[in-house]
Amino acid sequence: MAALHVAHVMEATIGGTRRHLRDVARLQRALGLDVTVIASNLREPRVEADFVELERLGVVVERLPMRRAIAPFADLGHERALERILAARRPDVVHSHSSKAGVLARLASLSTGIGVRVHTPHTFAFLFEALFSAPKRAFFRRIEAALAERTHAVVAVSRGDAETIAASRVVPAERLRVVENGIDPAPWLAARPIGRATLGVPEKAPLALVAGLLNAAKGQDLALELLALPAGRELVLLLAGDGADRARLEARARALGVAERVRFLGWRDDVPSLMAACDLVLLPSRWEGLPYVVLEALAAGVPVVATPVDGARELVLDGTTGVLARAITADALDEALGRFLALTAPRRAELGRNGRERVLAGYTAERMAARLAALYRELV
Repeated sequence: MAALHVAHVMEATIGGTRRHLRDVARLQRALGLDVTVIASNLREPRVEADFVELERLGVVVERLPMRRAIAPFADLGHERALERILAARRPDVVHSHSSKAGVLARLASLSTGIGVRVHTPHTFAFLFEALFSAPKRAFFRRIEAALAERTHAVVAVSRGDAETIAASRVVPAERLRVVENGIDPAPWLAARPIGRATLGVPEKAPLALVAGLLNAAKGQDLALELLALPAGRELVLLLAGDGADRARLEARARALGVAERVRFLGWRDDVPSLMAACDLVLLPSRWEGLPYVVLEALAAGVPVVATPVDGARELVLDGTTGVLARAITADALDEALGRFLALTAPRRAELGRNGRERVLAGYTAERMAARLAALYRELV
């Protein structure tokens, strides 16, 4: 019997979605699936290293320069290119990821009649008012609703993500599935702390890490505001990651008078060691699906203080694996941070152990890849 063949299609090869694609493709290949990746390297040139590694493992990688912005002529060309690739590769499953690839890949599958259609939105961006005007959100919603009717399964990456999608009524209820994100915990289990002196951080100062793309969704501005509030006045903050908002965030830190307690580290490949050096990982996000940085922190045994966004609510169990803020505001984060800093060292260590156990029990990349493969077999 021929192996099941899945084609993963992604434009947004950055941050957590990049990690998701790499892990799923790698592990599904190890499970014996034929795997094709059709993806862009325009958003993040470092993704090319992922492509090379996947090719070494036997994954077929087709580089297609899809762009995030709407560009009708270019988008039409990329949709036609996807049709040609699907016709040549003949996958059993076309699994699209995020917005742009979600539209183009499903249109190409519908046009050619090739493949069962599975889509993982990694959160529907049009559901968040801060991102788009009302007319744009309505337009994107209509597109997704039309495509969802012709999609065999839409995959939410957490229970909270599924609840948000269900409440939107964009996806038919019978087509909504949940497969939680997962990680390879090995690098986090083995992490050794980087020396604080190399970061210019006093040994006794409470130290927090915020890791991720620098943008409005990730809420680094709330973390900066936190530093000016009562519980945050002694906190030193590491910001690991790059993004369009860096200059704005640097200016905001200066305006708040907290710049001397913020380290803008840029992109780092030693995040496990950074986490291990910290007292806590801070998640100030405004929206998420299931944040990889929280999985990583818990695997490293580092407690998390988080806003109550999708995914975080089921990972950061208040008083068990971390502290969950009551709202997505700097004041709520300040209250949560105060509760965390009041904990004794043994209680903080207990939170770390609980978090690690939670990730190992239910949030591994192997489990994620296998559950997706089982979904494909159910649908084909």
